[in-house]
Amino acid sequence: MHITIKQLADKNKQMKFYNRTEELALLEQIRKRSNKTAQMTVLIGRRRIGKTKLILKSLENKVYLYFFVARKSEQLLCYEFTEEIKKQLKIPVFGTISEFREVFALLMEYAKTNPLNLIIDEFQEFANINPAIYSEMQKIWDLNKENAKINLIVSGSIYSLMKKIFENSKEALFGRATERIYLKPFTIETLKQIIKENNPAYSKKDLLAFYILTGGVHKYVELFTDKKALSFNEMLNELFHPNAYLLNEGKNILIEEFGKEYAVYFSILSLIASSKTARNEIESILERNIGGYLDRLENEYGIIKKIRPIFSKQGSRTVKYKIEDNFLNFWFRFVYRNQSAIEIENFDSIKSIVKTDFDTFSGRFLKKYFTEKLSSSKKYDLIGNYWERGNKNEIDIIAVNKKDKKALIAEVKLNKKKISIDLLKAKSEKLVQNLKGYDIEYKGFSIEDM
Repeated sequence: MHITIKQLADKNKQMKFYNRTEELALLEQIRKRSNKTAQMTVLIGRRRIGKTKLILKSLENKVYLYFFVARKSEQLLCYEFTEEIKKQLKIPVFGTISEFREVFALLMEYAKTNPLNLIIDEFQEFANINPAIYSEMQKIWDLNKENAKINLIVSGSIYSLMKKIFENSKEALFGRATERIYLKPFTIETLKQIIKENNPAYSKKDLLAFYILTGGVHKYVELFTDKKALSFNEMLNELFHPNAYLLNEGKNILIEEFGKEYAVYFSILSLIASSKTARNEIESILERNIGGYLDRLENEYGIIKKIRPIFSKQGSRTVKYKIEDNFLNFWFRFVYRNQSAIEIENFDSIKSIVKTDFDTFSGRFLKKYFTEKLSSSKKYDLIGNYWERGNKNEIDIIAVNKKDKKALIAEVKLNKKKISIDLLKAKSEKLVQNLKGYDIEYKGFSIEDM
């Protein structure tokens, strides 16, 4: 699909633009540098994170070209791109251009006398259209970059492919990027600001649900905000109804990443989302070796993360896996596992399951919330959690300030009344052997402290 400038502008009339001040400042610095020498910025982030919106915000009131790489013939793409060139740059394009290398060469030549902002969105899709485009671009870039005043921003949402294109030394565009930006979800402070502005009467449970169901991903935040669905029950109603936008979201995001083996990956992720976080647990259920799958999920796709108890050695076999993305955790736990009910549109049943299991399920995200909060305070060098063999003496959060010799050991529970500092101290006896000479603070966090 070809996206016009007008469609993009219409899209941007929705939710207010929040945060991203650091990224906007960096993109403005890059734009100014491009007036002297060519800049190639690689912007990577999962789908729906808000990459396009960020780029367009950074170029607000500036002239730019926006190319969206859809899966269609190279000839048709080139026709659409040249039409955009004529419209935005007001320059004639003679003859028919059917190869992208000609489009790129034309723009690099134009940029020698005119500063140019060029956005290429879903850049990894060139691999499905004509893989030679990358080497052709590399040659044109190398020959012209010294004299071209171009601000080239390439954006992509398939993590593994974008990483390969720009970080694999065997690829043509390796080493060509002058900046890399990995766009992360909104921070917890930004999420609090958004829900407060749009639902001043929100409860702590509403905030926790908003944090879990959006994970700070721009599109999901926008969806709930625009629909005024910012209470726990309203969010569930928006998630579970016929033709709900998010019902197929996990498949839409990941099937293309995983290819023909997606069913195995989905099974693994479903089990992790259901608290089967050890490799031997997952293998015993699936009855197959999953080492390679776990490795790819972590290192190629960036979807899961390997965690070890704090202070354990790198080679320790005491390992758990977690899904990094909050929404995908929820999708695999409640949507993917209940496909049969979704097929017959028994949404009331699924909502009932979510409501029954939510307190148990949300506990791990409350721990993650406070871990992010402590991390953003910049008071600690090291933050993690702790458990002993057999999941004994599990401790939710340990935060260490090595310089000041201070440590925080925390218990996190939804219900404040269930926190016992005496029990926390007892569970920490072996852990504190690693903190000799430290001033240790024991603390409890509950949903009330969000």
